[in-house]
Order: sequence, then structure tokens, then C-alpha cells
Amino acid sequence: MMTQIETTLHYDNGFIDDEEDYMLQEDEWDRDLLLDPAWEKQQRKTFTAWCNSHLRKAGTQIENIEDDFRNGLKLMLLLEVISGERLPKPDRGKMRFHKIANVNKALDFITSKGVKLVSIGAEEIVDGNVKMTLGMIWTIILRFAIQDISVEETSAKEGLLLWCQRKTAPYRNVNVQNFHVSWKDGLAFCALIHRHRPDLIDYAKLNKDDPMGNLNLAFEIAEKHLDIPKMLDAEDIINTPKPDERAIMTYVSCFYHAFAGAEQLLEWIRKTTPWLENRTPEKTMVEMQRKLEDFRDYRRMHKPPKVQEKCQLEISFNTLQTKLRISNRPAFMPSEGKMVSDIASAWQGLEGAEKGYEEWLLTEIRRLERLDHLAEKFRQKATTHETWANGKELILSLKDYETASLTEVRALLRKHDAFESDLAAHQDRVEQIAAIAQELNELDYHEVAAVNQRCQSICDLWDQLGTLTQKRREALERTEKLLETIDQLFLEFAKRSAPFNNWMEGAMEDLQDMFIVHTIEEVQSLISAHEQFKATLPEADGERQAILGIQNEVQKISQSYSIKANLINPYSTITTEELLAKWDKVKKLVPQREGSLQEELARQHANERLRRQFAAQANLIGPWIQTRMEEIGRCSLEVGGTLEDQMTQLKQFEHVIVTYKPNVDKLEGDHQLIQESLIFDNKHTNYTMEHIRVGWELLLTTIARTINEIETQILTRDAKGISQEQMHEFRSSFNHFDRKKHGAMDTDDFRACLISMGYDLGEVEFARIMMMVDPSATGMVSFQSFIDFMTRETADTDTADQVVASFRILAADKPYILVEELRRELPPEQAEYCILRMPPYRGPGGLPGALDYTAFSTALYGESDL
Repeated sequence: MMTQIETTLHYDNGFIDDEEDYMLQEDEWDRDLLLDPAWEKQQRKTFTAWCNSHLRKAGTQIENIEDDFRNGLKLMLLLEVISGERLPKPDRGKMRFHKIANVNKALDFITSKGVKLVSIGAEEIVDGNVKMTLGMIWTIILRFAIQDISVEETSAKEGLLLWCQRKTAPYRNVNVQNFHVSWKDGLAFCALIHRHRPDLIDYAKLNKDDPMGNLNLAFEIAEKHLDIPKMLDAEDIINTPKPDERAIMTYVSCFYHAFAGAEQLLEWIRKTTPWLENRTPEKTMVEMQRKLEDFRDYRRMHKPPKVQEKCQLEISFNTLQTKLRISNRPAFMPSEGKMVSDIASAWQGLEGAEKGYEEWLLTEIRRLERLDHLAEKFRQKATTHETWANGKELILSLKDYETASLTEVRALLRKHDAFESDLAAHQDRVEQIAAIAQELNELDYHEVAAVNQRCQSICDLWDQLGTLTQKRREALERTEKLLETIDQLFLEFAKRSAPFNNWMEGAMEDLQDMFIVHTIEEVQSLISAHEQFKATLPEADGERQAILGIQNEVQKISQSYSIKANLINPYSTITTEELLAKWDKVKKLVPQREGSLQEELARQHANERLRRQFAAQANLIGPWIQTRMEEIGRCSLEVGGTLEDQMTQLKQFEHVIVTYKPNVDKLEGDHQLIQESLIFDNKHTNYTMEHIRVGWELLLTTIARTINEIETQILTRDAKGISQEQMHEFRSSFNHFDRKKHGAMDTDDFRACLISMGYDLGEVEFARIMMMVDPSATGMVSFQSFIDFMTRETADTDTADQVVASFRILAADKPYILVEELRRELPPEQAEYCILRMPPYRGPGGLPGALDYTAFSTALYGESDL
């Protein structure tokens, strides 16, 4: 197997094209060669022995070449042994797809070594295809045992053939021209052994006519002393007109690898020494580290086997010479340039070249590391600076302050201050970048031109940023001063326009106020206030002109200094247009307000006339009604005279009242005019139309009710046979106890009246009497009810029937009464008294809980046994 150094040198010499041509030639005769049964047998035997010579190193072997490689496991193991590399982990399953996967891994590895596999697939190997299996093994032998053989600019088959020719040239009867018939007599095999190990064979005693003996001798010596397994039997070669070329090449390649150690070692030294003597530095750290890795691989992997090989050659040479001397045979003399001394001399040169190579590598790596560090540091700082500087030139060139407000300009100034601080902080970085670039120039950095160009660009941009920074500061400060002046004007405008605007809004509100007045005095007060307001207008106009002058000053500054900013007053939302519009409106509203006030004054004069007219009538009608009410009351309460005289007098009052009706109607007309004029008060009278109406209606009701009462009293008197004196007595008592003079006694007054007449009243008795005089439970006893009670008491008849009649009314004509009806219609104490004492109703049609009021009334007056 070639080392990395060998492979590189080998490829550089252009051998690979010949190898590829050879591989293609092999592919061409592959299809026909394997058809010969004798050749197939020879290949089976040779390839099996060759494989076992390597597999035994892993402690295994094969018996049948087409069967033992079918699962791919030993095939992968064989490749690992001969290549010294690890293949992917094999699949351990026994299924067909596991076997195919393993074989494919082996074929992929072979392909990765630059070998083209023609017509060889994993399926054929797994199926035990003999032709394909032998073809695959031959490809492996060719790649790993023959392809790397190189002799005088020839390689592979040609190189192996040339090596055989060179080694056997001095020997009689040996003429190697190919890898089949040239080997049938066995002399070529013996010559190779004698050339390298003359102690193992006496070539002079060999017989050309004894090919069987020659072949067996060569194969036995090779197996016993050279560790070359017996791959063919003598009969396989002798009994075949043309032995199999692949089998012979495989066998001979083993002799090459056994004997060509010195040549290979010298070749390796000749190729390696110039590589170690080369002190040309690389430009990049990666390339130099690769050189160091190559050197360490050389020291760790490639040189140790060569040291062992050199030692073994020396031991073998010394052993050979000792044996020849003991046998009294001439010493073995290798060809010139291939003696042990030559190898030692070449090895000394190799170690001389090797000495200092690693130190040189490390020195160069340190230098490149320093350069890479500086270059990377330069790139990082330059990138950081360029990233920071990107767009700064454009930002500094902006004229955004021309359209900015004062607040925005101040913000831009603060932002610019921060930028200047940032700019100053970046000064060190720019100086560091320049210093690093200078050091890279001094250390002869291979990309120094790009570094210098980038550094120059950074420095040029830095100078430009400094110039632009100063110009922008001057522009910002100039703009700030102008806007500060405008800001002061805006502030003054706001301070003066706000109260003036409020004054105008208040004035407009007052001038448009929908005033509501009810008197002439109120209107005159408003007119006086309006005149005072008009007197303030000249002063207000002067303030207006001053405020407008402030705004004009702002416009003048803006135009003079070409300020493009949208100048909006930050302190006020009031505009000059608003002020002008409101002032114009105030001027229009002043005469309108004056006209409205004069119209209202005229209207209030008219309202005053209506008030006086209504008051004159109301002040007459109101007392007249009151007088008539008092006359009717006196008439109804008079004790002297007959009821007929009272009736006559009341009828006269009624006639007077009816006759007075037109006066009330006329007052209603005056009242309607007042309402239409929205007059709500009248200081000239205490009477309202509602008072007059209520009094008039009460007068009509009272006269009618009083007449009705007198008529009822006359009927009662006549029906009951009450004398005039009794009537007078009843009236006198009633009037006396009617303390509130309502024409009716309340419960307490009636109780007092009864007690005065000698009634011994308990609660039960009084409740019974109240049921008679106040069946509706109003709490009041009228004069008519009082007369009825007194006549009943006087006559002492029909009492039980009257109580029954009263209960029937409460029961809505039912023969019984319910508890809820009693509680609803009677006072609580009367209702509970009746509920406790009234027996249940047992007549027809009664409801549950019905009470018998007839039995109760009869028992109450002693007419039943209840």
C-alpha cells in the first residue's frame, strides 16, 4: 500500500493514465479469459491462497471463494487487512438484504480507491456467481498488490514485468516476456529466489528439462522461507498450454513484495528526501498546518514502517552473508546502488533533510499565525469600523434640520453630540487599523495590497466624516437659534391669544345667549351690560392687532432665513384665521344682540300691561268667592230659623253665584293671553287662575251640597217626626264638636260628642255605633249620619235591621261575609271584633270561612240567642 507521500509523487509523475489504460485492457479481456475451465481453476486456487495470506493476519480464512464471500463479512475484513483502513460497520443479519448491504459497502470502498467496477454487482456476489466473484478479487489484487509497483517509469503489469526481466536477466535459460508460458519451466521462479536469497537455492544444479522439479522446489522454498503461500501446483502450470495470466501475476507479485524491499525503500527515500528539503513557505496558515500534518503523518505513520523495513533488510543481509560464508560460497553482492551501505547513506541524507524541517514548519506557522492573527484582527476592526461608518456620511449630509421643529432640532443636536462622542471613541480604532496595516506591510503579508487599499479607504472616509460632522454642527446650532426666536414669539402669541380667544368665545356666547327675562327691569339690566361691553371693543381690537403682529413677525423670520419647516405653534392650537373669523363674528353679533334686547324690552312692557289687567280682575273675584263661601257656611250652621228659611236663603245665594259666572269667564280670557305671552308670575296679585278656578268650583260644589243637605234634613225631619227644636239641638251639638269646622266630625270628635250625651262607651259599643254612622269606614261622621243616628237612638227601632243592611252593603248583597272583606272595609279593631264574635255561615251557597252577619246583628241587639 502506498503512503500519502508516495501517492502524491507517483501521481505527479503521470503514471495514473497508464494504470487506467491497463485497467481498461483488463476489462476488455475479462469476459473471454474466465471462460476457460483450466484458467478458472487456476484463478480459484491462486486467489484463494492470496486472500488467505492476508485473512490469516485476522485469524481466519476461506475455503470456497464464491461461497465464503457471499455474506460480505470476510470480504469487508479482507479489505480492512490489505488497506489498513476501517470500513463501515457491517450488517449482522442473515437476510439477503443484509448480505447485499455488506457487499455494497465493500464495493463502495473499492470504488473509493479509484477503481472502476465493470459489470460487477452485489447481487451477483451474494448469489455466488463464480465469474463475478473472481473478477472482483482480481480487481482487488490489481489495485492493492500490483497497481503500486513502479519500475523506471512503468507501473502495474508493465512495472512488474520489467522488474522480473531485470532480476532474471543474468540467468541462463530464463527469458521472461509475459506472465504465462515464460514461467512454465520454473526457472524464472528459481532465478528470482536465487537473485535475492542465493543461500536458499543452487541455481547451477537446476535442470531445464525438469520443470516439475523446478516449480516444486521454487514453491516449497517460497512457502517455507519467504512466507509466500503455495498458490498453484506444478501440474497446474505444466499441464496447461498457456497458464492463466492473472494467476501467474498474482503469484509473481508476492515474490516482488518479498524481494523488492531494498528497492522500494530506496525509492521511498529518493522521493521523500526532496520533500523534506523543500523550505518554500506557504501563504496561508491552513496550507502550512497541512504541511505540518503531513510531516507528523510521515513521522507517525510512514517512517516507522520504513525504519523497521530498513532494520529487517540489514538483518536479512547480514544473515545471508553469514550463511554464504559458512557454506564457503561467494558473498551476495546486490547491484550497484542497492547495497546496504547505499541504503544507509540515503537514510542518512533523509534524516539530515528531516532535521530542522519540523522547526522550520513551526517557525513558519508561528509567523503565519501572527500574520493571520494580525490580518484577522485587521479584518475584524475594519469590518466593525466599516459597519459603524456605513451610512454615516449620508446621515451627516442630510439637511433634515431645515424642516424640523425646535424640539426636533434640539433632539438632532443631542443626537449629534452623541455621534461626536462616538466619533471620538472610534479614533483609537482607526489608529489601530492603520498600525496593524503598517505591521502587516513590515511582515510582508501576502495580501498586503488589499489591506492597504482597505486601510486607505477607511482613513479617507474618516477624514470626510470629521469635515461633515463640523459642518452639520454649525448648521444645527444656527437653525436652533432661529427656531428659539420663533419659539419665543410662539410662546408670546400663545400667552396673549389664549385669553383673547377666551374673551371672544365668552363674548360670542353672551351675545348669542338665549336670555329669559320676565320683567322690564331685567331687560334694562341686560341692555346696560351690553353698553358696557361695547365700550371695551376698541381695547380688544388693539390686542387683536398686537397678536396678529406677533404671527407676522414669525412669517418674516421664516421667509428671511428660508426656513422650510412646517412652523406650527406648539403652545397653542389657535390660529390667526380663527381669531379673525371670531372677531368678525363678534362685530356682527353686537348689533344683533342690541336689536334683540330692544325687542324684548317692548315685549316686557306689553306683558306688564297684561299682568295689571289680570290682577285687577283677580283681586276682585278672589275675595268675592271667599265671601260667598263664608255666607254659605254661616247659613248651614245657623241654629235659629227653620230649615225652609235656610233653603230659601241658599237658593238666593245660588242665583247670585250663577249670575257672577261671566266675570270668571272674562278672567279666564285674560289668563289665556298671559299664558300665550309666557308670563309666569304677577307681582300685582296673590291670586292665580288656578286659585280662582278651585275656589269657584268649590263654591259651586259647596252651594249644591249644602242645598242637598238641607233638603235631606227636611225629609228626615218629616219622616222621623223630629221637631224643629230637636233639629236645632242636633245642629248645635254637631257644630260644637265639629272643632275643625269641616262640616263633619272625626272619630275622636264623635266619641266626645257621644260621651257628652251620656253614652257609656266601651270599645265594642263604639265600634258598633261607628259601623252604623260610618259604614264605609272613612273615619268621618257627616251631619246627616249624625241626624240618622240620633233619630234611631231616639226612636230605638229598626236597629238590628239597619246593622244587617250595613253588613249586606259591605258583603256586596251576599247572605254572608268573608274575613278579608271585613278587614278590607272596617277599621282594624272593628274588623277583629266582628271576626271573633261572628258565627260561621251555614246557609246555602256559602264559601269556606264565610261568616253569618245576620245572626251576629240579631244577637248584638238581643233579638236572638247567639
